[in-house]
Amino acid sequence: MKIIAVIPARYASTRFPAKLMQDLGGKTVILRTYQAAIETKLFDDVFVVTDSDLIFKEIISNGGKAIMSIKEHESGSDRIAEAIENMDVDIVINVQGDEPFINKEPLEKVIEVFKKDIDKKVDLASLMFEITDKNEIQNPNNVKVIVDQQGFALYFSRSVIPFPREENVGVRYMKHVGIYAFRKEALLDFYRLPMLSLEASEKLEQLRYLEYGKRIKMVETTHVGIGIDTIEDLEKARKML
Repeated sequence: MKIIAVIPARYASTRFPAKLMQDLGGKTVILRTYQAAIETKLFDDVFVVTDSDLIFKEIISNGGKAIMSIKEHESGSDRIAEAIENMDVDIVINVQGDEPFINKEPLEKVIEVFKKDIDKKVDLASLMFEITDKNEIQNPNNVKVIVDQQGFALYFSRSVIPFPREENVGVRYMKHVGIYAFRKEALLDFYRLPMLSLEASEKLEQLRYLEYGKRIKMVETTHVGIGIDTIEDLEKARKML
């Protein structure tokens, strides 16, 4: 089973433009993320796929592997799918470009899902962790997920799911972590199929997979990534080095 990591890297960012090219202890954020992915030794290959000449040159000039996107894309999945369409791979891991402090354990967990999936019942694997703070649960920026008894995703939402019509019934609220592991076929299906109403409404690409009947296996983790979404996040990251 050939497993690769792909890091989708847009130069533009609404909240923090050019964040991936910011200096983080003498290296750019995107270069640190790329090198951290390699250092896990979990992947047969690691690529950055980008719409930016600057990011492309940054990776290539430091001995890395980068791919320029040919088309404009609405989602990271679309960008990755275009890049791997003609590659001979089985499993593709989407690593977030703004998380330079990659933790190996949660990546191992999503890879292990496919190693155990002899009957190929899993199309995607992703991560979740429990949140208990009421404000965190109600925050629409935190994507929540509910799963069935086998751990397959039933739905993702920015709303509170399940709605607490009855309290004290043992419901756990799970936040989705945006690391995905895809079977190549599922990723290419996503790329070729049009967006439907649920995805358009919630602005969550993972709903396209559910709407078309793909099975997403969720794995619980306690390791939460440290993303760089704001200048304040960058300053915190600099202090961690």
